[in-house]
Amino acid sequence: MSDKQLMKWTHYLQVSFLIYMVIVTSITGCGVNSLKPMYASSLINDPGLIKKLSSVRITTIPGRAGQIIRNELAFQSFNRNYQVTPRYRLDITVTERITSTLVNFSGDSAGQIYQIDAKFKLIEIFNDKVIANGVSYGRAGFERFSSIFSNVRAREDATKRAAITVARDIKSQLELALHRV
Repeated sequence: MSDKQLMKWTHYLQVSFLIYMVIVTSITGCGVNSLKPMYASSLINDPGLIKKLSSVRITTIPGRAGQIIRNELAFQSFNRNYQVTPRYRLDITVTERITSTLVNFSGDSAGQIYQIDAKFKLIEIFNDKVIANGVSYGRAGFERFSSIFSNVRAREDATKRAAITVARDIKSQLELALHRV
């Protein structure tokens, strides 16, 4: 390729990239659902995402992992400074399982993975309309030792780590769903 052809090709790429950037930046600001901050209140009957999150009532989730997920959502995600009557209900079902990953020659498990699968539904209380539903997964590995106490503690830590991962993922999905409402 000659220098002249290379310069033409470079110029063509630069112009194409510039046109592409102009089109992309102009499209993102167009329309009703334009790019805007999730936590900002709009001037047209939108109380803001924080207030919407405060109006979510979380139902009881059975089990230790369910309790951790519920507490993480309640204490970290939702601002209880607003005295808002619940408008939405969050139903979560949790499935837990443990998988052995490392097996010694004697057949004993040396490592395990604790996994939580959570399915959730965000329901509007007044008309039982499902606003959003989704699935979240959390996994945490832990090693097994000869001490019973250390095994119990390692499993509890893995449960907590997986549950917090699930709660953060559910929170992100809820924020997106309530932002669109």
